[in-house]
Amino acid sequence: MGISFLSAIIVGLIIGALARLVLPGKQKIGIIMTILVGIVAALIGLAIGAALNLTDDGFSWITLAIQVVLAAIGVSILAGSSRRSVRR
Repeated sequence: MGISFLSAIIVGLIIGALARLVLPGKQKIGIIMTILVGIVAALIGLAIGAALNLTDDGFSWITLAIQVVLAAIGVSILAGSSRRSVRR
């Protein structure tokens, strides 16, 4: 689990950037917050993949897809909440 946890954090850095690419339009959150969302999404996706027994050898494309979707959802939620907090 230790290697999976470390790899999930490293993958989370990349997933945060992928989440921004998946979402249409410009997101109004910073890159640091996007990376943090990616790390959290990667860890949650890893837990979901382990619970569903998807990771036989430590890697699963399905788990990666779950992580990217979770990151995209997290980025869109944060981008949406930051838009509402901006006064016009």
